[in-house]
Amino acid sequence: VQLQASGGGLVQAGGSLRLSCAPSRRTGRMGWFRRAPGKELEFVATISSSGENTGYPDSVKDRFFISRDNAKNTVLLQMNSLRPEDTAVYYCVARRVGLDLHSGNAGDYVYWGQGTLVTVSS
Repeated sequence: VQLQASGGGLVQAGGSLRLSCAPSRRTGRMGWFRRAPGKELEFVATISSSGENTGYPDSVKDRFFISRDNAKNTVLLQMNSLRPEDTAVYYCVARRVGLDLHSGNAGDYVYWGQGTLVTVSS
């Protein structure tokens, strides 16, 4: 499975960006992780294959929203009220088909996209 991510860029603090990810074929749960400069990988959001169940860490809750359009086979991450500390490379991730439980553990996601850079200026 290949994950094609897009939508990163430069935005001012308080602004919004939307990331999208298109898997080459059906997967299980999908989500996004990020790695900020000099920091560890961090889970950002996950969504079940049906799109009905989502998970977020406190750092992005109520600012970031993940959704899934199965007709278009696309996962979207809407990022609002962006802060300089959201600057990172964002990775689209996916679990194998049939694995649909939420996990914030990067090791549970076997498929990874190439990463897209999000830069938030102050």
